[in-house]
Amino acid sequence: MSSVPLAVRDSSTMLRRNLLHARRYPSLTLNLLLTPVVLLLLFVYVFGDVMSAGIGGGADRSEYIAYLVPGIVLMTIGSTVVGTAVSVSNDMTEGIIGRFRTMAIHRGAVLIGHVVGSVLQSLTSVVLVGAVAVAMGFRSTDATALEWLAAFGLLALVATALTWIAVGMGMVSPNAEAAGNNALPLIVLPLVSSAFVPLDAMPGWFRPIAEYQPFTPAIETLRGLLLGSEIGHNGWLAVAWCLGLTLLGYFWSKAVFNRDPK
Repeated sequence: MSSVPLAVRDSSTMLRRNLLHARRYPSLTLNLLLTPVVLLLLFVYVFGDVMSAGIGGGADRSEYIAYLVPGIVLMTIGSTVVGTAVSVSNDMTEGIIGRFRTMAIHRGAVLIGHVVGSVLQSLTSVVLVGAVAVAMGFRSTDATALEWLAAFGLLALVATALTWIAVGMGMVSPNAEAAGNNALPLIVLPLVSSAFVPLDAMPGWFRPIAEYQPFTPAIETLRGLLLGSEIGHNGWLAVAWCLGLTLLGYFWSKAVFNRDPK
């Protein structure tokens, strides 16, 4: 069998393996999904009126939920891929990778299975969080079909980029607990982005931290696609961040995976 059909067959097998693990042990995914849902409920129903007034929307939480949801959606992806780092770390430390190395399977199939499975889980989590947001009153009536398609493509691109970074973090972690800790920035960075308040409402010393990171341009692009706000240069920045992180995570993960086991 040539290399391409072999890679597709083995990657499909590894994808099924990871999806079965996610189905049989859903507690990790559900726990990670709980974080963005709780934040959505907290900021809408507890802080919604105050936050809306603070960003110039008047004392109406419906204004703030429209602003908030794009950031929460991106945070959902960051939370979900933490589970990928833990899963990869388990594979690396429990001996299954050593067994895979002795089998006649495509060498990259293990990583591809993790990545594709994680992207599918991330997009499923986004749909679930989006359903909660719609139930709470979020609407995107002005977005065209093309803008919805572009928004979905952006979410898939972000999920792929963060997944490859999470895979690299999981591969270099000595155990699952360390993998979860190493992947924590993927949850923290959205908290210090433009997800909750606009950049111009932040203190001057803090604004560069929020501005020069991957989540802010992705959030602003998604917000522009769904709500019709100005995107500006954020679209190109978001794509550039995603491509850069994807390449970094891919080559990092590949280099670690190809090392001879100690």
